[in-house]
Amino acid sequence: MKAFIVRTLLILISFVLLIQLWIFASLTWWRTHPVETTMFMRLDYWSNPNEPIQHEWRDYDQISDYVKRAVVAAEDGKFLQHKGFDFDGMQNALARNKDQGKVVAGGSTISQQLAKNLFLYNKRSFVRKGQEAVATFMMERMWSKQRILEVYLNSVEFGDNIYGIEAATQHYFGKSSRSLSREQAVFLASILPNPKYYQKHRHDRRLNARKQMIRKYMRYSQIP
Repeated sequence: MKAFIVRTLLILISFVLLIQLWIFASLTWWRTHPVETTMFMRLDYWSNPNEPIQHEWRDYDQISDYVKRAVVAAEDGKFLQHKGFDFDGMQNALARNKDQGKVVAGGSTISQQLAKNLFLYNKRSFVRKGQEAVATFMMERMWSKQRILEVYLNSVEFGDNIYGIEAATQHYFGKSSRSLSREQAVFLASILPNPKYYQKHRHDRRLNARKQMIRKYMRYSQIP
């Protein structure tokens, strides 16, 4: 029995180490190569192979600064200041969730969200959050802030099977992400918390409130 437990533990440890090596190797490759697919994209495709994934990579300087500022204002105002984790933001989110008696706010940074999108899944669990923290730690030390924001904008979900800012701009506005207007950028940033819902409910009062907040703060956003 003891030998079985030891073997099981060794297998589990080896599996965990292999995952870390896979993440490290992926981050190393993606430092200089476009990210063509993420775990979220794969899960979306596997759930419905008949629906193609809409995604097209764009380099950082091919993306409108309006949407960079809008996304930072909406998702992570301290993006350039933290090292992957905004502990003040986490505490504020926990306090809001406690007051409401349910999850109404998250404290995840852009880096944490990107780590989840690239390697993990959306279901909440301590295991997932732990692995997300490890991947975020590695990413922040291997990539520049510009690279993190570039990959995030190219990977984040904007609706049903719509991933990345170029596919989103083409879908919603029929144009390139380079030529996004300020108001179009505000809309795309505002739908990020729940893109599949807001894709079909564009007049939701919560969406309008987010737009107002983004308009107010995006001018102060610091971007790489």
